[in-house]
Amino acid sequence: MEQPAEAPQPAPRRISQARRRLTGLPLYFHGHLSVRHSRCQEFRECWTELRGTTLFFYDNKKAPTYSQKLDISALTSATDTHPDENGSAQFILMLPNEELEVKADNCEYGKEWKGFILTVTKLSVPLDESLPPEQLTRMHEVLDKEKKRRITLSDCSGVSLSKESLSTQDSSSTVTVMPACFYAVSRQEATEMLEQNPSCGNLILRPGSNSRNYAITTRYGLGAPRVKHYRVMSREASYVIELERQVTLTSLQDVISYFVTQTQGNLKPFVLQTAHNALHRDQPSESKTQGQS
Repeated sequence: MEQPAEAPQPAPRRISQARRRLTGLPLYFHGHLSVRHSRCQEFRECWTELRGTTLFFYDNKKAPTYSQKLDISALTSATDTHPDENGSAQFILMLPNEELEVKADNCEYGKEWKGFILTVTKLSVPLDESLPPEQLTRMHEVLDKEKKRRITLSDCSGVSLSKESLSTQDSSSTVTVMPACFYAVSRQEATEMLEQNPSCGNLILRPGSNSRNYAITTRYGLGAPRVKHYRVMSREASYVIELERQVTLTSLQDVISYFVTQTQGNLKPFVLQTAHNALHRDQPSESKTQGQS
């Protein structure tokens, strides 16, 4: 007797953790999609994750590293197209310099994807009565998370963006981009990332002990590299590095540049590289950073 097919199993926890460390963004929705960029002729099937306001595309469900990503924070519209003969739902995501055609297995699944995308880009749950109540509840939860994430980002960058304006906002917000070496990881996770990927850099910016402050984790030294952690305190429109003599700077990017400069370029921002997205940065330098906290 033929056995029933097993239900798809979720990605292993270690893969999920690796993806979160790689992207530094919260996961809001995921699943299989077929996508086609405006410059391509064929659809490409991939495992897709919506993290923050970015779509990450993986070659398969278990791939730890994304092959491509697309920032959709400046989304202008999400327009439905006619279903194909197989009943697949299709819609087009319009961006200022990009157009992405998306195909889902069925209409319900397509509505869910479009609903979550509109929720995080427009900061408003779409008024679609055909969406299941449980999905509408999830979208409201995602909306709350995304609002909090943007408030945190705006606090980090020194940009004034009040909670009141976010709660009434009906259009997408412009969020200042964090330094490329920022990852939403713990002290231990940052240490492991530096130890396991030495070719990607040796300095990570991460959240501090509370929601307003930050920390720098570095791994440097000839022969036997040492891991050090530095506190970076947020002070209104400035950031204070807690060294033997405190250093005050106006942005988090300036904080990163200070460490690079003061170590003659021996400290380099940590940026994970993929086959399709390799980032390389060189910074000027002078003398070595002192102190640890």
